[in-house]
Amino acid sequence: MLLIKTDKARQELAPGMRTLSLRERSLLLLAEGKPQAELQAMYNGGGAQIVEHLLNQGYLAPMAPTAPAAASTTHPNTPPSPASAPKAAPATTTASQPTDKPTEPSDALRSLAGARMYLFDICERLFARRDPAMAQHFHSALRAARDRDSMLDVGEALLEEVAQLGGAERAQTIRERMTQLLPREASATPA
Repeated sequence: MLLIKTDKARQELAPGMRTLSLRERSLLLLAEGKPQAELQAMYNGGGAQIVEHLLNQGYLAPMAPTAPAAASTTHPNTPPSPASAPKAAPATTTASQPTDKPTEPSDALRSLAGARMYLFDICERLFARRDPAMAQHFHSALRAARDRDSMLDVGEALLEEVAQLGGAERAQTIRERMTQLLPREASATPA
């Protein structure tokens, strides 16, 4: 089952809102269109409790039920008919496409704050206990990064350390996710 963020989750992730723990917030950042099993496997299996809590508290919702509900709320007085059947078909195709969408999220999901939170979480999990000085260095650098290029510079430095600790494959996975969370380059948007 694929999970999506609710409006409550978006409010929680807005600047100034801090009611959830860092792990809960980082899981929320990654949750859009991800399989529930993948999120539950995070934090060495501890993600299962976090996902359950976020589902119970209304921060996450299953993706499949929301698409049919949206279709039925747009036409409350119209009974199911052949004319409404084609509208249900696109919902089915969009439900099967989210496996492709996490590789190219919409611009609404991209932000420096989201990328910063993701890298803070990586830094916390990998360096806080092993090398507190390095963790503090990256925390300060991430706070100081105010644009896409400076965030990429800090991210790449962080990824060099990740590659030494966890290997090149893990660093590449983190790099791909970081790139997905960062806003697009300004030169790529004008057409």
